[in-house]
Amino acid sequence: MIIDILTIFPGMVAGPIRESIIGKAIERKLIDIRVINIREYAVDTHRTTDDRPFGGGSGMVMKPEPLAASIGSVRENDPTARVILLSPQGRLFDQKIAFELSRLNHICLVCGRYEGVDERIRNHYVDDEISIGDYVVTGGELPALVIVDAVARLLPGVLGSDESLIEESFTTGLLEYPQYTRPEIFESHRVPDILLSGNHGAIQRWRRQQALFRTWQRRPDLLNNDELSSEDKQLLAEEIENKKDLGIEKPGN
Repeated sequence: MIIDILTIFPGMVAGPIRESIIGKAIERKLIDIRVINIREYAVDTHRTTDDRPFGGGSGMVMKPEPLAASIGSVRENDPTARVILLSPQGRLFDQKIAFELSRLNHICLVCGRYEGVDERIRNHYVDDEISIGDYVVTGGELPALVIVDAVARLLPGVLGSDESLIEESFTTGLLEYPQYTRPEIFESHRVPDILLSGNHGAIQRWRRQQALFRTWQRRPDLLNNDELSSEDKQLLAEEIENKKDLGIEKPGN
């Protein structure tokens, strides 16, 4: 897969993509991430990429010429590349969209800045717009890194185990169950006995139950009771009752 990142601050993304799992995936040629400096496509000697908005107002707007030229350089090499503007007006990024993008051969992430980009770029040069949340950051570079990380780890061979993907939060529609590792006792707190039992069927049942309860407790918006099986509903009801006996309920209750 090829991912192009168009930005006026290439240093913000060049370092992080060389680290951890993403860096190893690049070394193994499982993914090709190219950072493109929009300033190199500016038409004046000062490499200007922004200007005052027509009609007045505060802030600056990214100029259309450098953006159009940089996007054009990507499409000239691959007309099928999906050009995505990182924008607070875009689709809210989630795991479903990450899977959608991971099935493409080439995506181009355009990092906006300042008050945004000239509307003519949005209307005529962009295929999609994505937002990573309802909050404000200074530019599209950090959102681009979030999307790169979420998408890249879905590609075959990037993670060490495909099972890791299957059991992660949001992949199954639920938050992930609690995880424990050695030592068995830490500051008087023990690992649940069920995880030491060797009974894999019981362990899977416990993990499912904990995932259901944790989602109900922390992100009830993710639960759709109509889609839960009768077994899931029973598991959740049992755990809610168990936690009530321990004085544990939803936060704020």
